[in-house]
Amino acid sequence: MKYKDLFIDLDDTLYDTYGNAVIALSETFEDYRLDRYFADPQVFYNAYWAANIDLWGRYSRGEITRDYLIVERFRRPLSTGVGLDITAAFCIEMSDCFLDHCASKSGVQPGAYELMDYLKRRGYRMHMTSNGFHEVQYKKLASCGLRSYFDTIILSEDAGANKPSLAFFDYALRQSGAEVATTLMIGDNLQTDIFGAMRAGLDTLLYNRWNVTADEMFLRDGLERADSSPTYVVESLAEILNIL
Repeated sequence: MKYKDLFIDLDDTLYDTYGNAVIALSETFEDYRLDRYFADPQVFYNAYWAANIDLWGRYSRGEITRDYLIVERFRRPLSTGVGLDITAAFCIEMSDCFLDHCASKSGVQPGAYELMDYLKRRGYRMHMTSNGFHEVQYKKLASCGLRSYFDTIILSEDAGANKPSLAFFDYALRQSGAEVATTLMIGDNLQTDIFGAMRAGLDTLLYNRWNVTADEMFLRDGLERADSSPTYVVESLAEILNIL
C-alpha cells in the first residue's frame, strides 16, 4: 500500500457544505423575516454567495480575519435590501443563527459513508484537514456522524495558518505523525487543498465536483506546468475506491 496516511478535507469533499448551507440560508432568511426588505429573495441569496466566495478566498490567503469574514459576508448581501439598519452586531447575530442551522444539517456528498467505511477497512490513518471554524466543524462532524472515522482533526485555527499555506501542512504532518512520502491529500478545492498540498510535497487527489477545467490545473500561482497537475482526479467519491 503506497499511502499510510490520508489528509481529507471535510467541506464539500465529504460533507455537503454547499447543499446544507443553501437550506440554512433560506431558514435564516425566514427567521429574520427578510422578505420585508427584499422583494426578491434571490437578490439576497446571490449577493451572499458572491460575498462568501470572495471572503473565504481572502481568508484562506490570510488577507482578512475570521471576525471580518463573519460580519462582511452578511453585511454585503443585507446592503442590497431596502430599509435595513445594518450593524456589525446584527451581522454577527445573523451569522450565529446561520451557522447553527448549517451545523445541524447531516447531508453528505454521495458515497461519503461508503468511502470512509472502505478506507477504514483498508487500514488507512485518516486526518481531517479544514479551514472551517473550530466549533462549527465539530458540530458538523457530530451531525453527519463522520467523527469516528478520523484519527486526527486538524483545523486552521489550531494550526495558526490556513490551507494552502506551507505552515498549515507542516502543522498537519506534525500533529498526525504522517510522512510526506506516504501521505495523500484528498480535497475538492484546487487552490487550498491541492496546490497547497503540492507545495508541501504531498501527492494529491482532486474530487472534481466543481468541474475544474484542465487549463485551470496549470499555470496557477507560479507552479510550472510539469508539476501543477494533481496526482489523481476523480469525478465522484466512488472512483476513489479504485485508486486506494
